[in-house]
This record gives sequence, C-alpha cells and structure tokens, in this order.
Amino acid sequence: MSESMAPVAFVYDRCASRTVRHLEMRLLGCDSYVDRMGWSMAGRWIDRGDDALTVQRPKLVALLDAMQEAAAAREVLCLVHNWGRLSADGPERLAFQTRIVRAGGWSETTFGESDRRGRTLLVGRRP
Repeated sequence: MSESMAPVAFVYDRCASRTVRHLEMRLLGCDSYVDRMGWSMAGRWIDRGDDALTVQRPKLVALLDAMQEAAAAREVLCLVHNWGRLSADGPERLAFQTRIVRAGGWSETTFGESDRRGRTLLVGRRP
C-alpha cells in the first residue's frame, strides 16, 4: 500500500497523572503500531489533567475536527493504546467511538482491536 493511499492515524490519549512515564510508553506503542501497519500519522492529541477525566475532552474535540477534514481525502482512524484511553466506562466509550465514526473514521487499539467493520452499527447510536 502506498503511503499516499494508506490510512491516516490520529493518535489520542488522556493523562490525569502528573507523571508521564506511562503516557510516554503508550505513545511509543502507538508510534510503533502506526509504523507496523504502514499508516501515516496525522499527530497526537492528549487531554491532560482535569480534561482527561471529563466528557468534554478539548483535545479529542480538536482531533475529531481535524479527522473530519482529512476524511474527505483519505481513510482516517483514531488510534489509542487500549479502549480505556477513550474511557473506562463502557457506554461513555461507545459514545466517543460513535463521534469518531461520525467524523468519518474508525477506532483501533495497538492490540489490533477495531470497530472498523462495525462502524455502520455505531452510526445509528445517539452519543
């Protein structure tokens, strides 16, 4: 797959902790996964502190805006280390995944879990 046709990964994480060691390890894992898959990376969006704990998530909103714009030209996805990076709460996580689908992409973890095939099921949900 040529790089110009490869999907573009928008890496997302959240970190409420003052220590960033685990965050750095997760981001390194995302970088490695993007390379292994042969994707391009659009960048990283990280909600920190209190923003990481609410449903407002200003960096995730910015990611969705950028993703929606890029989706007009290429396949796009939101890459997270694991589903907990979106939310530990199941219904809240599904609401975030639905917002990603509505922005034109899909979600995937560095463990190969993906909602790419189930995107049409998520679109019918109300976030």
